[in-house]
Amino acid sequence: MSADFKKLYDAAWAAGVAAAKAAIPEPMVVSGMGQRYFVSEGACGFAWVKVRPANSAFGNWLKKEKLARPAYNGGLDIWISDYNQSVARKEAHARAMAAVLKDAGINAFADSRLD
Repeated sequence: MSADFKKLYDAAWAAGVAAAKAAIPEPMVVSGMGQRYFVSEGACGFAWVKVRPANSAFGNWLKKEKLARPAYNGGLDIWISDYNQSVARKEAHARAMAAVLKDAGINAFADSRLD
């Protein structure tokens, strides 16, 4: 069973990486105190994949492998920490990863917030 979960997780992660690479963040200019900075990767933020319930077979495997952490409002969060601060790339990764997990029957969805 854990070999199947590893294959599923690896496939989901790979889909996330491909989606993040294909994402096109909207660049922005930040200014203040007489300075202007061009930010090619767009807005800063965080993204994760929520898996529920935390005590499902897949959830227990994620915890055992230290690939997810308990979520504040229940379930588990798989944190997307790659891609520096680009929320667009992190969101693309989380959405693609959640889609692969959903297709395999896992209750998963992407979530994010700006920093």
